[in-house]
Amino acid sequence: MIKRKAGFSFIELLIVIVLIGFVLAAVSNSFVGLLRSYKQQSKIAETNIEGIIGLEMLRRDLESAGYGLPWVVGTAYNEAANATAAVYNDSPGAPRAVLCGDNVVPGTLGIVNGSDYLVLKAANLATNDACAKWSYLLSDGTTTNWNTSGKENFIPAGTERVIVLSPGTNINNSRKLIINGGNYFTTKGNTAVFADAGETRIIYGVDDPGANPLRMPFNRADYYVTITGATIPGRCAQGTGTLVKAIVNQNGGLFNGNIFPLLDCVADMQVVTFLDTAGTGPPYTQSDGLGGVNAASALIVRDQLKVIQVYILAHEGQRDTSYNHIYPGNLFHVGPGVVGSVGGRDFDLTAIANYQNYRWKLYTLIVRPNNLR
Repeated sequence: MIKRKAGFSFIELLIVIVLIGFVLAAVSNSFVGLLRSYKQQSKIAETNIEGIIGLEMLRRDLESAGYGLPWVVGTAYNEAANATAAVYNDSPGAPRAVLCGDNVVPGTLGIVNGSDYLVLKAANLATNDACAKWSYLLSDGTTTNWNTSGKENFIPAGTERVIVLSPGTNINNSRKLIINGGNYFTTKGNTAVFADAGETRIIYGVDDPGANPLRMPFNRADYYVTITGATIPGRCAQGTGTLVKAIVNQNGGLFNGNIFPLLDCVADMQVVTFLDTAGTGPPYTQSDGLGGVNAASALIVRDQLKVIQVYILAHEGQRDTSYNHIYPGNLFHVGPGVVGSVGGRDFDLTAIANYQNYRWKLYTLIVRPNNLR
């Protein structure tokens, strides 16, 4: 007898293949969607981590503005050598702890979209070890460290460069920079000649050992949004830049080697200051750029500046063609309030290529400087 073998017909196989194709297509689309979502969310998480770290550094620096800053200098000094940054130099006058340039032109620093320019001055704004240290210079010429922590004490017989300030008794001699033999800086082991029998003075570290003299009796950091001197990630929209902290080098006055990225994909930064012009407390007078680069004196900054607000417009993650930005129109108010409000500015997002496909976020820092007085 001939035994028949059962099997599938061609039609049955074709149906199964088509069904498997449909299933694979559905799974593939789902996988691609999940992969796209994962990539977008990972980039958003990356942006948020940058925001936490970089903007916390900026917040700390804002709070430190004025730390160890002399109120009375009595000698000429140098600051930034870069043409755009040199606009904010103060020599031979007393240094201003906070300066703001309102909607500045790009200049030599490649500033993006005419965003604001922020300058802070203090002893501890650099990245070296010395600028985190301070000590007392007693009336007999001896010195004492403020605690026993080796990291925060000056190196014994070291060459870290320091300044000496007199606390003084009135506005004419308070926090006066002590000068000896024409020099306003020395090392901690050689501060005895800066002592005075009538008072205890304060030693502030400024810079680590170096062959060159101090360029300025403090450290200075400038903050701006740029496409120059920083690597812009490929995920950032065309027309955005990186918010950087640029430290003026004590040797030469340039930023070379001292530019640190704080936040990527930034379209605009606006700085709004609040001054107690009447000396009566809040409500304070609101100002963009402290009324202009050269309008506010060091005394006004010390006595009247109460609050600094920094607003940063940046996008999260990368471009998402499935997302459509619907914030009212193409204007985004970077500052306190809404579109049309006083302070900051209404930023036109059309300056950014394909702005509709990015998730825009406004970062806000509201800081009371702790070291102006």
